[in-house]
Amino acid sequence: MFKEIPVKYFGGTHRCRDPQETIDKVEGKLRIAGVTRIAEITHLDRIGIPVYSAIRPGAAEGAVSIYAGKGVTQPQAKASAMMEAFERYSAEKQESDEEKIVTGPFNEMDGCVDPASLILPAGALNADKTDIDWVVAVNAGNDEECLLPANAVYHPYQPRNGNFLFKSSTNGLASGNVMEEAVFHGITEVVERDAWSIFEARRQPPREVDCNTTENPLIQEVLKKFQEAGVDVKLVELTADVEIPTMAAVSDDTVLKDPALLTLGVGTHLDPEVAALRALTEVAQSRATQIHGTREDTTRAVFMRKAGYQRMKRINRHWFGEFEDRVDLSDIENKARKTFKDDIETSLKLLSKCSFDDVFYTDLTRPEIDIPVVRVVIPGMEVYSVDTQRVGKRLRQ
Repeated sequence: MFKEIPVKYFGGTHRCRDPQETIDKVEGKLRIAGVTRIAEITHLDRIGIPVYSAIRPGAAEGAVSIYAGKGVTQPQAKASAMMEAFERYSAEKQESDEEKIVTGPFNEMDGCVDPASLILPAGALNADKTDIDWVVAVNAGNDEECLLPANAVYHPYQPRNGNFLFKSSTNGLASGNVMEEAVFHGITEVVERDAWSIFEARRQPPREVDCNTTENPLIQEVLKKFQEAGVDVKLVELTADVEIPTMAAVSDDTVLKDPALLTLGVGTHLDPEVAALRALTEVAQSRATQIHGTREDTTRAVFMRKAGYQRMKRINRHWFGEFEDRVDLSDIENKARKTFKDDIETSLKLLSKCSFDDVFYTDLTRPEIDIPVVRVVIPGMEVYSVDTQRVGKRLRQ
C-alpha cells in the first residue's frame, strides 16, 4: 500500500525533495543508464526559461536518445532532464524482464486486463486467438495484481513473437524520488493525454485562462519573460470530464514568425497553478528543442517550415484563434493535498466519478540504479494525441 509521503517542495512543482537534492542523489547513476552528457540549452533561446537536455546514445532501437527537461529554476530543469533519461532507460525491456513475461491469448489467461479496453487501432490482431505477452501490474485502488499487455508497458516494445497490439509510447511513464511520487505523476500524464486527445479530436473552443489575477510570482515571472522576448503566449483550459486541471500553453513568435516555433505545452496537476507552470515551461522546452535541432523527432519542423507561418496558424486555428470564453486561474479549484498518497487517492476518486474505476501501474524500477519508475495505464482513457489510429468511445460519441 502507498505510504504517507509528504509534499515538501512547492516551488512551481510538488515533490518530496528539493530538486538540487534529487540531482545530488541521482547524478552518479547517469553513466549506468548510459547518459553521457547533461547540457544546459537555455541560452539557445532568447526567452531565458531554464531548459536542459540529457544525451543517451545507446538508447534502444525505435527510441529517441536525447531528452529535454524544463522548470522555473535551473535545478528543476536539470533534474527533469535527468529523471526523464532514467524513465526511458527503465522502460526498455531488458534480459531480466523475460522471466517476468507470460504469453498466451487473452481468453486463455487468468486475471488479464482486456486489451480492447486499452483502445486498439482498427485492424489490430485478435487478442482472443493470438499469443501476446503479459506482465504483472498492480491496481492502485485495491493493491490487487493483474496482467497487462507488455505492449502497454515497455517502450520501445519488441515482442518475442512479433505480435503488436499498437505502437508503444511513453504515455504514463513516470519517475519520482519515491514510488508514490512516480505513481501520482504517471496518473496525471495519462489524464493529460486524455484531455489533450479529446480537444484535438473535437476541436471545440476551450476557455482561455486569465493569469492576471493570480498572485503566484513564478507564473508572473514566466509570463514576463515571454512578453519581454516578444513571444505571444496564451494559456487555455483543456480539462475534460475528469476534473483534474489540465492546461495548454501555445506560443507564437511574432518577431521571427517561424512556423516551427508555433509551439505547444500541456500540463496536468491537482493544483491548477502547477498545471499552468508545467504547460508554460513546456512551451519553452519545445522552443529550445526546435532551436537545438538535435531530437530525432524534429522532422515535424521541416514540414512546418515548408507549409509556412500563416498556413500553419490557419491549420491550427483551434489553438491560435480567439476564444470568447475565459476563466480566471484563481477560480479553478486547487484539489492538491499534503501527501502523495492523498493526491493519488483524490485522483482515483475523480477518475471513478467518470467510470474509470481501474488504475494500474507496473513497477519498472531497475535495481542497478534504484530510482522509482512506473508505467501507469488507465483503461478507456483516450490516447489520440499520441496515436491518431487509436480512437476510443468517448471520441466516437
